[in-house]
Amino acid sequence: MSTTTAPTGPIALAPAPWKTEATVYMIPFWISQGAAASLPVKVYHPLEAESAFSSRAFGIPKGGFSLIMLIRYHATPVGPYDEMAISPGFFEYPVEDEGGGKATKSAMRVTSLYVSQKYTCWNGRTIWNFPKHLAHFHWIDNPDGSTHIRVFPHDHTQPFDPASPPDPATTKPFFQCTISPIPLVPSFPFTSSILSYIGLDLKLVQPPLPDAGPSAHDRELPGTEGWSALIDYGMKTKKATVMWGDFSQGEGEGEEFLPGMLGKKGVVTKLERAEAWFNVPERWDMPRHLL
Repeated sequence: MSTTTAPTGPIALAPAPWKTEATVYMIPFWISQGAAASLPVKVYHPLEAESAFSSRAFGIPKGGFSLIMLIRYHATPVGPYDEMAISPGFFEYPVEDEGGGKATKSAMRVTSLYVSQKYTCWNGRTIWNFPKHLAHFHWIDNPDGSTHIRVFPHDHTQPFDPASPPDPATTKPFFQCTISPIPLVPSFPFTSSILSYIGLDLKLVQPPLPDAGPSAHDRELPGTEGWSALIDYGMKTKKATVMWGDFSQGEGEGEEFLPGMLGKKGVVTKLERAEAWFNVPERWDMPRHLL
């Protein structure tokens, strides 16, 4: 299968590990432990929000370092696609100790992802327990070097046509931002592995996903059993640039996307021609005390 052309046939498994090429916009922010206790509902898609995936039994939000990532994948095992990922910090999750008793650990978690084609949607859910859902992405590259991005999630009960996006002039996006260059700021090489030197472990632990059921078109939203654990991923580039982001969501009123967490403005790191990889995850059975 070509990695430069999106597939057109039935959905099929594209086994991990994945190696990809992408343009990545990383939006870091911080969530306090107090704010994490009441995460906004929009950090989850409604399917996961109404399931055990978002329950405290499967993980207690602790906040800390958080990320929104906007990615244009140019080459992947399932073809090119766009993605928005929301990771609202760390979650304390249940495990069993050596004697079969209750214990907890902590790791980052992706609570929602929106993608522009069904092949990565199905594979992301199946392989890594990534809560992927289909969405339309609207990108505008402006003459001043800025980029305006809008994301429009799709109703999964209806057929998804990537060639027929909603009209941005009449439809309010789920998320929008404008990312602009900062004059005289030089680019630099970047690899995500350097974050480990400041004590930041990006490995993910993802609980089981709910199944969308027979209403889901093309069955691109499968459920999973067991946990996808210690997911090792990373990215590197020879050209990273610090940019400025405007995250105001309103048409003039300047409402916030995640009030009290992500401000209306902030820094963005753009990775150009980046290599991004996702390795084979560990699979854990459900802890017995959650069955």
